Amino acid sequence: MEKVGIPKGLFYYYYKDLWKYFFEYLDISCIYSEKTNKKLLEEGSFYASDEMCISMKCYLGHIASLKGKVDTILVPRIDNYGMREQTCTNFLSCVDLVSNLFPFKVLYYNIDLENKKGEEKAFISLSKFINRSKRECKKAYQIAKIKEKKLHKSEYLKELTKLKSDKIKILIISHPYNTYDAYFGKTILSLFEKYPVELIYADKLQPDDMRKHSYLLSKELYWKYSRELIGAISYTKDCIDGILFLSSFPCGLDSLVNELVLRRITIPSLQLILDDMDAKAGFETRIESFMDILEGREIYENR
Repeated sequence: MEKVGIPKGLFYYYYKDLWKYFFEYLDISCIYSEKTNKKLLEEGSFYASDEMCISMKCYLGHIASLKGKVDTILVPRIDNYGMREQTCTNFLSCVDLVSNLFPFKVLYYNIDLENKKGEEKAFISLSKFINRSKRECKKAYQIAKIKEKKLHKSEYLKELTKLKSDKIKILIISHPYNTYDAYFGKTILSLFEKYPVELIYADKLQPDDMRKHSYLLSKELYWKYSRELIGAISYTKDCIDGILFLSSFPCGLDSLVNELVLRRITIPSLQLILDDMDAKAGFETRIESFMDILEGREIYENR
């Protein structure tokens, strides 16, 4: 195998660094899909069902954009990281979905800790697809994991520094595949550039600490990524001035979790639902109003 296609959606924003270092060590080239754009999203919508969230439609668009560029696509199957560490059902179904919709060979691994299928074992299992030994894959994973942890630690320390800023601090509660997507999250977050704010990204804080802090808002949640995000609210509550929730339409998990959280916090917040990015003016107006509230509150508290 010489090339592996990697769609820049869903899983990519959680595992891109681990994948990059893993395949680099094994001397396997990765071909990435292009940045999200309207045409790509429309193609993804063609393959998707109406009930799928906009992020899933986007992911299918990234898969489709790799047709003719690679024969093999990396699509993991991720069920859970333990009993109270479940993921969205999309993360479980993507392998079967892609296998049935597209003419690619699917390179996949399974993560299901409830059945003793951990991350390291999952990466070692790739040996059966990529003409590398289990020993090579194990070594590649271990080295990649060390590099990933080092990189993520530096990102975490950067967020801690932001929390000490004198600017208005806004915590971003959003799944990475929404936050850092060029067409969705980055477009919206760029609207804050004209304001004196510091954006704190919940997903860059330490996951283990965030899961512990999530219990202060809810003891019942068992979705891994949702817990890590809302835990950041408890962790940063004494430092931040506002919270921005970015969710894709119609995400079942976010609609439930965000509503639960909004009922239990007093920090000023704004919830934006990602769907039709042609309505950018609407986002701009709501962000402007949100900033008026935060700036007015800061003036009042500093009197």
